Amino acid sequence: MISPDIENINVTNFASMPTPAELHAKLPLTDAASETVMKGRADLRNILDRKDKRLFVVVGPCSIHDPVAGLDYARRLKALQEEVADTMLLVMRVYFEKPRTTTGWKGYINDPFMDDSFRVDVGMEKARQFLLDVCELGLPTATEALDPISPQYLGDLIAWTAIGARTTESQTHREMSSGLSTPVGFKNGTDGDISIAINAILSAANPHAFLGINGEGNVSIVRTRGNAYGHVVLRGGDGRPNYDSVSVAIAAQSLEKAKLPANVVVDCSHANSYKKPELQPLVMADVVNQITHGNQSVVGVMIESNIVGGNQKIPQNLSELKYGCSVTDGCIDWDTTADMLRAAHKELLARP
Repeated sequence: MISPDIENINVTNFASMPTPAELHAKLPLTDAASETVMKGRADLRNILDRKDKRLFVVVGPCSIHDPVAGLDYARRLKALQEEVADTMLLVMRVYFEKPRTTTGWKGYINDPFMDDSFRVDVGMEKARQFLLDVCELGLPTATEALDPISPQYLGDLIAWTAIGARTTESQTHREMSSGLSTPVGFKNGTDGDISIAINAILSAANPHAFLGINGEGNVSIVRTRGNAYGHVVLRGGDGRPNYDSVSVAIAAQSLEKAKLPANVVVDCSHANSYKKPELQPLVMADVVNQITHGNQSVVGVMIESNIVGGNQKIPQNLSELKYGCSVTDGCIDWDTTADMLRAAHKELLARP
């Protein structure tokens, strides 16, 4: 008999989760959603392979906390996509997991009721339902892969995946990325180091074997073939931006030196806008200007956007939450988003 003083001494409870297969059976992938995902992934691969000259734009809330407001945003974005489709591929940012430097709300999957009840089982189901709803609108989705188990539950509804600055250097996330079915953007480190992202791309492009779970929820040895569609995301670092033409050129040269495609995505938020959402349109305008003046390496941008600009703290009384306003990082509002994307569309129409 194992002594209780040896194993799990800091664990208070093991709560059961439905298996990925059970959740898929409860909320199955529809034909419409499947078509959206497959087309979104194919379009992104074509952009990365330079078969499609469009710019892909990962745009949406910093995090999803209210599915009603989130779907409201998705409908607006779908309508805008139809306006700009000849120059841009819009992919909705649907982030459910939020990495934390210390503490704070960890996202919709971890704590869907925003009350520290941590009903991950409920959060996972609600997250899958939301992704289904967005994909059925015909809008491809993007997310950050944080928990290595989550892709088994949600991966069939995602077109593009980001690996964050805090996890790009993680072996676990590089292994996971090697098996993801989507193109994967690796962010430079929080200190601005791009070599971390390049090493991650090289690692994820190779086969790996690691511990994970299968659809039935059984612990398994996961063997992957490698992901050929890794690319760098410049998000600034150490409080300084790195979206300028010199930084983009250095990133492209570093990728070429590593014998990788010179595919660069610019995150208009985070250190690139000094965490000031109102500066995101200026970053976007600068990047589009680089493209129209002949830059060949920028293939995508990321924008943090919501219905209402700014952000808000989570109140004790959740009825006081402001509709369509971020509870994590500050965002630009919808009108600003639409204006900047329409302006970019107009400029990109004239690109060489």
